[in-house]
Amino acid sequence: MNTDDRYNYRSYDSLMNAPIRLAVMSLLAGMEEAEFTYIREKTGATDGNLSRHLAKLEEEGLIAVVKRFEGKKPVTVQSITDKGRAALRDYVANLESLIGTLKEMD
Repeated sequence: MNTDDRYNYRSYDSLMNAPIRLAVMSLLAGMEEAEFTYIREKTGATDGNLSRHLAKLEEEGLIAVVKRFEGKKPVTVQSITDKGRAALRDYVANLESLIGTLKEMD
């Protein structure tokens, strides 16, 4: 990001601006995969709310969702994709650039 663009809100990925999606992406970045119930517990989201946000992240190719059975129990796991990892890295770098302007004020 050009430093002149750091104040332009269009420079920030609006997909990551939703706190729950940012929390999910950050959580998945540190794990190989995570079950839906684990993500729900860690984020404090409701089933329906989390499902909608996960679907949006999956639609954009930022996470992969796999449904499988463990014995007779259905399990849904999510993992961050390479595209998702790059998007999160870019988003954090953009925020760091913006926050850096506050440090320049001191």
